[in-house]
Amino acid sequence: MAYEDWNKIEDEEDEELQDYSLFEGKRDVILFCIDCSPSMLEMREDERYEDVQTCNLMIALEAAMQIQKRKVLVGPNDAVGIMLFNTTKRNESGEAGADIKKGTYVYQPIATIDAPKVMELIRLLDEARENPDLLKETFPPMTDKRVPVGDVFTSCNWVMRDGAPKTATKRIFYITDEDDPHPGPSGHRLMTSARTTLIDLVQAGVTVEPFFISTDEKPFDPTKFYSSVLLPTNITDLDEISDEGPAPILPESISITRVEELLAQMRFHEVPKRALFSVPFTLAPDFVIGVKGYGLITEQKKGSYRYFADLGDRMEPVTSRTAYVDEDRDAEADKAEILYGMDLGAPSADADGEDAQDAADSGVGSRAVQLGSKVFYTADEVRSFRTLGLEPGIKLLGFKDRSELAFEDNVKHSVFIYPDEMTYSGSKRTFTALLKTMIKKRKIAIVLALTRRNASPIFCAVLPQAEKVDESGWREPPGFHLIPLPFADDIRAAPLSKGFRASEELVETARRWIEKLKVKNGSYPPDSYPNPALAYHNAQLEASAFREDFDPEAFEDLTVPKHDMIHKRAGKLMQEWKQELLEDETANIVAAPPPSRKRKADTQDVAVDEDEVRRLHDKEQLHKLRVEDLKNFLKSKSEPVSGKKGDLVQRVSDWLDAHPRV
Repeated sequence: MAYEDWNKIEDEEDEELQDYSLFEGKRDVILFCIDCSPSMLEMREDERYEDVQTCNLMIALEAAMQIQKRKVLVGPNDAVGIMLFNTTKRNESGEAGADIKKGTYVYQPIATIDAPKVMELIRLLDEARENPDLLKETFPPMTDKRVPVGDVFTSCNWVMRDGAPKTATKRIFYITDEDDPHPGPSGHRLMTSARTTLIDLVQAGVTVEPFFISTDEKPFDPTKFYSSVLLPTNITDLDEISDEGPAPILPESISITRVEELLAQMRFHEVPKRALFSVPFTLAPDFVIGVKGYGLITEQKKGSYRYFADLGDRMEPVTSRTAYVDEDRDAEADKAEILYGMDLGAPSADADGEDAQDAADSGVGSRAVQLGSKVFYTADEVRSFRTLGLEPGIKLLGFKDRSELAFEDNVKHSVFIYPDEMTYSGSKRTFTALLKTMIKKRKIAIVLALTRRNASPIFCAVLPQAEKVDESGWREPPGFHLIPLPFADDIRAAPLSKGFRASEELVETARRWIEKLKVKNGSYPPDSYPNPALAYHNAQLEASAFREDFDPEAFEDLTVPKHDMIHKRAGKLMQEWKQELLEDETANIVAAPPPSRKRKADTQDVAVDEDEVRRLHDKEQLHKLRVEDLKNFLKSKSEPVSGKKGDLVQRVSDWLDAHPRV
């Protein structure tokens, strides 16, 4: 058997966290926790439909339904559940959620997304549009009091415990329109209880992302209650948290929005932040913290297809596997017996051709193994070659000034690393101290990183990033960028071409119409512009999965330029710029094309310089010439060119002796 691709190991597929294996291996769990109080059930006219009434609860359930429909396609392994609170409805004994706190009700237990469950929610919403009192009858609200927020978080914890896998990314979407759920003298006690329960949730690996609904009639003020309960996600402020005082900031995921924008906000936050890796970060011997790495850029692709076998009465999924067959025995080879090999050194002397003869005569290319054989390694040995015997982790080597990190050193996408408190207690506090110190002293760290078992170790620069909030409200969290540093083979000198510079007048004319077409708030929000090809593909699959009619005309491509708006805003300015561009002399100069590279002449049958051959002959070094050069020289002198290299050398020497230089 031949194993030319010796560096490839089949079980890499189990280890590599790339593309679909990443998304299929890391499950995302979302529990929608929706307030069912009387204010959430107040009916009003629905602006989207004629003669139809809606309420905040209906819109929240509709948003949950849309998220579920999306996950059927893009996250089929993810799980979703719906829990309502401030309702008198209870789960029956034996049902999921029967043992949760009073005043909370599990409408959909956490389970893998499937179309029938989503269609059940769709039917409920359709019936609620026909009967405005249906939701109030189905989920009767508590009118005399409210469920303590601490009990709500406790119920969420129990639901997550029973339905969510331990390794999943667990999140709670908390939706309410009440900014002060516990007014009165007992408010402080209930506030402390809610905060303590929330800490238990966070320690269990659950993230709470609140969505506060604000209206003109009832604005939402988070400072009344929730700013003292919700934990900040900013790691640099963790030291400032106290059990008595309010949190210094609200979580970065918090969303105070109009109810009409609830779905858009949910879609923005619904994209799961799946970690690429979780490894130890060794700062010194016996001084280790835990970190997780997150990819900043991930290409979204269509879901991978699966094969199904038509068995007549049913369709069964087909699984594929790779098998190696020993042709001599005509039997499948045991995977444990398979070795990985590669060619080594010069070609065999037994091989045909002039190269083999050349290698045998010159003695170049000798090897430690027998000619014609290969070097073989086991899968574990190949893996040890690649990893250099290291285990996954990041090891701190030292520090450098930030100015020593050159722009051209960033040749690959960086990874954002964040502390992982679940693996090593105290990681956040140590991570924060290191981050603050490096920012203050303007230092970068140099580390040796091995992020996966089948990867190769690389040297990386660790660049600290302080928290930053831009004008549009986008918050860049504090943390470190892990930047892979290039090796010498990764860098090459690129040709630099210098173009003509536009005049200041032409630049100023262009600036005027560019200013008119700037993106709102000065930043491009990629989450607001989905890939149109991918969105169109998913829309068709969604219509098929839920037995809906797909209307191609109704599909909206948000990336299509709005030409009417562009013309209205900057049409005249663009015409002025175009006219000035035509009149500018430098804009009409065409650069001369670079000289074409002519193909080198074929060196075959080209005689070697006779002076060089005589010089080597005088030094008795004719054997340094290649067989091809010796043949070309003899051919130019009308001498035979047959025989081995030794014969050719002797024939050249005899000719030079017979024809001395005059």
